[in-house]
Amino acid sequence: MSLNQLTRVNQPKPPRILIHGVAGVGKTTFAAEANQPVFVQTEDGLGTLAANHFPLARSFEEVIDALAALYTEPHDFKTVVIDSVDWLEPLVWGKACRDNGWGSIEDAGYGKGYVAALNLWRQYIDGLNALRDDRAMTVVQIAHTDIKRFDSPEHDPYDRYVIKLHTRAAALLQEHSDIVLFANYRISTVKADVGFNKKVNRAMGSGERVIHTAERPAFLAKNRYGLPETLSLNWQSFAQAMPEAVQPMLFPQQSLTSNPTPT
Repeated sequence: MSLNQLTRVNQPKPPRILIHGVAGVGKTTFAAEANQPVFVQTEDGLGTLAANHFPLARSFEEVIDALAALYTEPHDFKTVVIDSVDWLEPLVWGKACRDNGWGSIEDAGYGKGYVAALNLWRQYIDGLNALRDDRAMTVVQIAHTDIKRFDSPEHDPYDRYVIKLHTRAAALLQEHSDIVLFANYRISTVKADVGFNKKVNRAMGSGERVIHTAERPAFLAKNRYGLPETLSLNWQSFAQAMPEAVQPMLFPQQSLTSNPTPT
């Protein structure tokens, strides 16, 4: 390593996206609209969606084999979708238990099982990074969401939406991702008169589905691209909001001319 290796040229790479959200909001549909996607399934979540996918993975090894096939074999896929990481987690635990002779991930005691599982999660992340760095594939990981109490050092505890994974694994995947999206229905509140001079807040929903790109007390989200805080839950809106240098990696080739970037 020397100063001669310094550079100011920043060649963009395909983004690593993690999307979590409430059940049935449309996370899988969002990913299926990506640029030439292929699904690595750990759950049968495609339903009637027409998308290229590997057979349902029933072990951690099968997931890694799918990633290896995408790395070594010729193909035209531009996006790899993992659906879903919370169904991948039991496969990770199963592999850790087989490797160590445990009956369950708790058998190691004192959280050691979850630490051992992190090594397998890192192996999985290495596979995703190889596809991104060497095969120029966008990475989309889908997760369900959970509501957990958050103990803030600055405020009273409160509930928030988080990724439905063990805390250590969730933190690892969040750090790995360039974008963490939270998908939900747009909800507003109105004050309603309940009599006796009392009013209560009631939630009103229009059915509109949105993705949030920046963290709020109620949910986990982040992005490294300066995205608007809220977008419609569809791939085209998301891709158009991304930096111009990244957009060709996200749009299907035929869409680049039919959906030019707004000026």
